[in-house]
Amino acid sequence: MTQTEQELRVQLAACYRIFDHIGWSEMIFNHITAKVPGPDHHFLINPYGLHYSEVKASNLVKVDIDGNIVEDTDYAVNPAGIIIHTAIHAARPDVPCIAHTHTNAGMAVACSQEGLRTDNFYSALLHNRIAYHDFEGITVMDDEKPRLIANLGDKSLMILRNHGLLAGGRSIPEAFINLWAMERACEVQVAADSTGRPSIPVSDDILAKSEQLMAMQAMGGPAGELEFKAFTRLIEKIDPSYKD
Repeated sequence: MTQTEQELRVQLAACYRIFDHIGWSEMIFNHITAKVPGPDHHFLINPYGLHYSEVKASNLVKVDIDGNIVEDTDYAVNPAGIIIHTAIHAARPDVPCIAHTHTNAGMAVACSQEGLRTDNFYSALLHNRIAYHDFEGITVMDDEKPRLIANLGDKSLMILRNHGLLAGGRSIPEAFINLWAMERACEVQVAADSTGRPSIPVSDDILAKSEQLMAMQAMGGPAGELEFKAFTRLIEKIDPSYKD
């Protein structure tokens, strides 16, 4: 095991604990994966059957690009996670980290015919950055992969209709902050809709300006480092066992 992989394992385990801390875990389901640097195209995924609060650097499971486990482990991996993540990791080497959630707000918006509107602070910042993929049932069939990839295109954020949210990033912190922004946008939309009052539209000019500013920011290094480090320090105080 290289030092780089060990550091990646610790950071990914911290990400699972962060997701659990902020209420994004779904029993033993859903997945966050990170590609291991090197020519083998391996990636790390959570052990199937463990709660996010139990995930550690040492029990993350390494699989190949076809979803085969490539190291000794006491655990299996979730077949649905394998379909989604092998598809994206194979097609998008620029997105080495992928996270998928079933939050209440995310699923509510995913079930909405209009999807995520661009009428709140966070959704305006995500203008033209979100792809959509139609629901095909539980994601366990290989033949869904081409459609998933075609719908994702060159974007790193996706709403899986009737299903949930998916976000990628050039790093684990960037995938986290991308998902956080999309989740917040969904939370605000659901809260605004609950008032029963009409929403205030955001003009096309402001949306275009927001898109340009976000594109300029994306030209730099991966986002989310400061935010992720802040949450990691919090998790460190609560339970540092994620590093084991």
